[in-house]
Amino acid sequence: MNPIKKFFSCAFATLLFTNTFFADDSSKNQNRNQLQIEKNDLMQIVSQNSADIDLKLDLSKYPEDLNFWSNYPNPEVAYVIAKRMTNEELLAQIFMFGWAGAEPSDLLNRWVQDRGLGSVKVFGWNTDNTTLVAKSISSLQKKAQSRPFKIPLFVATDQEGGWIRHVKGNTSITPGNLSIGASGSPVDCWYSSYYISREIAVLGINLNFAPTVDLYTDQKSTIIGTRSFGENPSNAGLLGVSFAAGSMAAGIIPTAKHFPGHGDTENDSHVFLPSIPCNLETLHNRELIPFKYLIEANVPAIMSGHLSFPKIRENGEPASLSEYFLTELLRKELGYKGLIITDDMMMNGDTLYAGSLSNAFRMAIEAGNDIIISSTTAQLNEALWTSNIQRMKTSPEFRSKVEKAARRVIEIKLNYFKNTKAAPLYPDISKIDQSIPDKEGSSFFVEQACRSITVYKKGELPYIPSNDKKVLLIGSEPAFFSEMKKYYNNIDSIKLNYNLGPNETQAAINQLSYKAENVDTIFVCVWDNNSFKIAESLKRYQSKGKKIVIFSIMSPVISFNLTWPDTVLFGYSYSPYSFMGLAAVASGKINPTGVLPISVPQK
Repeated sequence: MNPIKKFFSCAFATLLFTNTFFADDSSKNQNRNQLQIEKNDLMQIVSQNSADIDLKLDLSKYPEDLNFWSNYPNPEVAYVIAKRMTNEELLAQIFMFGWAGAEPSDLLNRWVQDRGLGSVKVFGWNTDNTTLVAKSISSLQKKAQSRPFKIPLFVATDQEGGWIRHVKGNTSITPGNLSIGASGSPVDCWYSSYYISREIAVLGINLNFAPTVDLYTDQKSTIIGTRSFGENPSNAGLLGVSFAAGSMAAGIIPTAKHFPGHGDTENDSHVFLPSIPCNLETLHNRELIPFKYLIEANVPAIMSGHLSFPKIRENGEPASLSEYFLTELLRKELGYKGLIITDDMMMNGDTLYAGSLSNAFRMAIEAGNDIIISSTTAQLNEALWTSNIQRMKTSPEFRSKVEKAARRVIEIKLNYFKNTKAAPLYPDISKIDQSIPDKEGSSFFVEQACRSITVYKKGELPYIPSNDKKVLLIGSEPAFFSEMKKYYNNIDSIKLNYNLGPNETQAAINQLSYKAENVDTIFVCVWDNNSFKIAESLKRYQSKGKKIVIFSIMSPVISFNLTWPDTVLFGYSYSPYSFMGLAAVASGKINPTGVLPISVPQK
């Protein structure tokens, strides 16, 4: 069976299971079914474009004042606008800049109003005040609409779920992708994305750099880790399609990343260029599988990664700057038609190879990217601008690539803003507090987290202290303590910082010498090497009859060697919802059903 058709039949079967967890009326469940049905059509509507076709239209037949909102077919509007644009307007349309302060700088405003910048990026350092984020987006969109062609901005962010949550404030801290991989439910994935996307859509954000479909191949990886759905390529593909569809149903364009796959390296492309030692056959049979699923499902955008594959390209070029990876492999061989968007060009993974930021921008355009991202706003006369404008004047081939990219961006914007229920250009400030956090989403995320809790080692469940003895709680997150207090009355605690240092680690171990004496059971959270050391120090108390229960949060890999405690539970995140699930399993309120989505290495 076609894998995408298999996905839909699987998704509907899972929907029947999922709906039993909702305490909603039948009409709401009926609406959920309807959203499932519509999901794939929306992605096809947005992603289709004619950028690779020379329409050869007679420009004189179109009014001189034609703009983005003119009543002509989308391919014609995109073609005419691109043909009438100046070099400066074309190049600006394929750039995306972020801003560092609480509000967009005067410099970014000038890029939008004076040059027609095509896209902006909301990063995590300016998002605690979501009302201000919405006002800033509205202001920028008004400036974009004041220009002759009236082309709206793509407003992007990284709201993957889990620990990658660039829009903060009161947005939901969700269990994340590895948790979804443990529940194994495409419908869980669809609704996770749907509720995440509803929260950012109300702010005027219209493009999300998610889902992450990198595989959890290298278990030493910390840059991907729990951002992955797991190690199985087909499962990641099915869940990636479901995530993308849920996003699109909520009015947000999804972006699959990081092509062609960031999972088989422990190195971080923010710091240097990772070298991934797989050959082309392995790439096709492993890393590319999720992208093939998403391409078949018409995902509108794919992010290119700053990743080197020396067994495939001996020159070591990053995929983000490689014509082979983006044009020959992604476009021609895999048949992808949507947007290709670079990862942040301010990362060292691309600039160390290119030699300079301006060279990296040029190579990214030549490779076939449609949108080039910089997390900072470039100066108006910066070389990444002036050198590429000059190249457009001297190289017809380079100019043609810029025009094709701009045309694709414009046409996909037309499809999105004119043919779907798009996020608002001008957000309604009065709706923010009632929409964030998403109330229906909050109920769902509890259920999803509960379905993901996985037993790695099972002792006695539930844990009920004997003779009214205390339980000892060791962890960092407030939700851990508050959730456990719902089930255990007589407790003591050791509260840690999430970013543990060696001194605090030793201090916690020292506290155990007197805290552990009068307790029946010790619950300890493990998330990094230092919290692992604290857990290991509990061995001597187990021999004294104390029951030891491990709550593994974030990556389970760190806890694979914890085979001696009475019970080890995997929660996959520090989300409050995950602690609700862990506490409910430990106390016996629910039975755990999650399945570990990565393999335990053989010893």
